[in-house]
Amino acid sequence: MDILKLGRFTIKKIKLVLLYFRRIIFAKNNFKVSFFTKLRMNIFGGYLADQYVIYDFKHNDKKPYLSEFDWYRSRYINEPFDFFLNNKIMCTEVLKQYTNVPEIYVIKNRGVLSRIGKSVLTYDEVFDAIREHKQVFIKPYGAGKGTDVYRFDYIDGQFYVDGEQTTIERLKKIMDSYDNWMICQGITQAPFSASLYDKTVNTIRLITFRDIETEKFRVFFAVQRIGTKETIPVDNGSRGGLVSKIDLETGELSEAKSLHSLEVHDVHPDSGAPIKGVIVPGWEDVKKEMLRLSELMPYVNFIAWDIVLTEDGINVIEANTSSGVNIIQLWGGQRYGELGDFYRHHKVKV
Repeated sequence: MDILKLGRFTIKKIKLVLLYFRRIIFAKNNFKVSFFTKLRMNIFGGYLADQYVIYDFKHNDKKPYLSEFDWYRSRYINEPFDFFLNNKIMCTEVLKQYTNVPEIYVIKNRGVLSRIGKSVLTYDEVFDAIREHKQVFIKPYGAGKGTDVYRFDYIDGQFYVDGEQTTIERLKKIMDSYDNWMICQGITQAPFSASLYDKTVNTIRLITFRDIETEKFRVFFAVQRIGTKETIPVDNGSRGGLVSKIDLETGELSEAKSLHSLEVHDVHPDSGAPIKGVIVPGWEDVKKEMLRLSELMPYVNFIAWDIVLTEDGINVIEANTSSGVNIIQLWGGQRYGELGDFYRHHKVKV
């Protein structure tokens, strides 16, 4: 191993150790679990305390389940191209050549406001952009899980944040509260998606990976994510949104589950809209399009797509280099399943 490879290997190990402490040992629990149980889960296998509850380890053997730390180890499968999927701006700039993506209006990097084609903007120009485009989203371009995501609207001369009327001063306060974000186009979802819950944009998380036998991309897993009144404006499962497994053959939705509750929902708990048994329209075309896009990126092996259905077709919100294992394993452990086999094929120790 040469010095450069040794250096990269060492940096990777240091990052994993830091992630272990920050995202596992010091992770905030959504479920009440004893301190002893939390430590046991954290230390013996790298599981979160919440995973003890949602996977029902009180009654189930934990061995068939991939842990949170297994997921973090898997995030390097796409090296050295993982960085471009982890950066929403770079990913959007690549994907817009091939498919519909939300347009980026403003970027804030290290305190400087800019946009593609113009290096410096003022806050007045940012507010003008919100007025012009009526509905936009502000979100970090290098983070996930719906963290620090807000919806800004401009309706009848008034500004709104996540549906609540507000002032320019509050908009600026939000924009000043963190760095490295982008403001992008608000997408109008198709009637099907809106029918599930119309106060959030409800995306499909669809995972494609390169089959270890055929070496061609295939669809591995998909869920319909659905927001609730607690998650507005996002639908992320990590924020407590609902996830309904999509039957890969038929496009039929299962009952909806949550990472923050053990409740199971056949209908939406807030709107009463049916979930279980509903069919995703044009499902075969959705799969074909996502496989087409996957094959256009032969330099990666795993892509977790976040897509929204619109009346004009598919709009790709994000493409991620990995996917949290929780929303997959709500329907059963994967250590000895397809995902575990895929990880081991790519030298991820699980």
